[in-house]
Amino acid sequence: MVQQVNIKLPPFPRGFHLVTHLVEQQLPTLPNAGVLHLFIQHTSAGITINENADPTVRDDFNEFFNRLVQERQPWFKHNYEGDDDMPAHLKASLVGFNVTIPIINGALNLGTWQGIYLCEFRNRGGVRRIIASIVT
Repeated sequence: MVQQVNIKLPPFPRGFHLVTHLVEQQLPTLPNAGVLHLFIQHTSAGITINENADPTVRDDFNEFFNRLVQERQPWFKHNYEGDDDMPAHLKASLVGFNVTIPIINGALNLGTWQGIYLCEFRNRGGVRRIIASIVT
């Protein structure tokens, strides 16, 4: 059985943001066992799982990606929405658009130091939408 839920995340500035709690708040009661699949419906933001305790990890992620894919490169043609547009698409493709998390005893079975990140690659990305599929 599959149940799907639409999740909305508020606008965040560019960066890597821990959104585990925001996602969990919008989920229905989880089954005893299953899988949660999260798919972000955007091409300029990504979703991943990583360190949930030390915020400097998220700062380092942001710094790394901004150095890896730099803005205002002369070969970028897609810049209709600003200098951050094409780099945001590339960064989102590198991070990915989905994660899968096991559900055990009615809760997400994330590791002790794991959290769900919204990877916002635009300066003003706006509200982000995620489709949550709960598979039992």
